[in-house]
Amino acid sequence: MSIAVLSFYLFAVSALVGGLFTVISRNPVHSVLWLILAFISSAGLFVLLGAEFVAMLLIIVYVGAVAVLFLFVVMMLDVDFAELKAEMAKYMPLALLIGVILLMQFGLAYGNWQMAEGAESARAAVTPEGVENTAALGLLIYDKYFLLFQTAGLILLVAMIGAIVLTLRHRTDIKRQDVLAQMYRDPAKAMELKDVKPGQGL
Repeated sequence: MSIAVLSFYLFAVSALVGGLFTVISRNPVHSVLWLILAFISSAGLFVLLGAEFVAMLLIIVYVGAVAVLFLFVVMMLDVDFAELKAEMAKYMPLALLIGVILLMQFGLAYGNWQMAEGAESARAAVTPEGVENTAALGLLIYDKYFLLFQTAGLILLVAMIGAIVLTLRHRTDIKRQDVLAQMYRDPAKAMELKDVKPGQGL
């Protein structure tokens, strides 16, 4: 058994174990940590496939940002997870049925899967000779599909603004800062001197 095959099995098993314990772990903090293990193992699999750029994106974006954000949210929110899991127990039979159906569908798809005849040639045609996969990906995104890439970014921006607008609520019982009122106030009217006599309060 070669080093590459051994590494593949190690990363694959750790990814499966991380995904399984992410779902069944009782402590939500532990679930996020198992999720980080699954992400790192998946990044290792991408490295073995020769997609180093995707592996680094997986570590930087998902492990470094998304998973850490999940961890902070889980640790800061005061959620009664015991009550949530008690309510979840009554839906366990339905969840198991859906899981079995999904596994059967994956089995059928894997059994009928076969490599297309022109797949290798099409893959080789995308990547020019002497160009690494990261450079080839950059050429595709920022040269050939530049308009589609910018359109996708614009759609994400609109979706983000729409989510902010839909969830923004102006509460009247909160005192908000008025920057213009602070800037244009008259210093002579902002302070008032009181002559406090001895023995008297304000």
